[in-house]
Amino acid sequence: MTNAEIQNLIDDYFEVIHAQDMELFDRVFHPSCCLYSAQGGELVLRPYVVYREQVANRQSPKELGNTRRDQVLMIDQISDTLALVRVQLEMFGAVMQDYLNIVYLDGKWVVMAKMYERVGDAA
Repeated sequence: MTNAEIQNLIDDYFEVIHAQDMELFDRVFHPSCCLYSAQGGELVLRPYVVYREQVANRQSPKELGNTRRDQVLMIDQISDTLALVRVQLEMFGAVMQDYLNIVYLDGKWVVMAKMYERVGDAA
């Protein structure tokens, strides 16, 4: 459970968001995960099944010609099995920041919860 293994998950996460490889999606996100945001003052909650369907049925940032600009802003590994990661990426004309709650289960790190927010416009 090294930081390198966490970095590998984050690299896969960035690739999933950019290219929308659904096999990789299934390895990055735990089937019980959920996404959260507060847009327009209302809670947005997307369970795995809903989020997976949305991603599978939209054009990917890669297909749309979006430049891949992503970075890790923070990794806080709480224990051998729990960590919080803050990342920033660009997609669909927006700069997004995500908090990823990740857990080490069955010999690998997976995203268990994602909180996301638009923080600006893409370059």
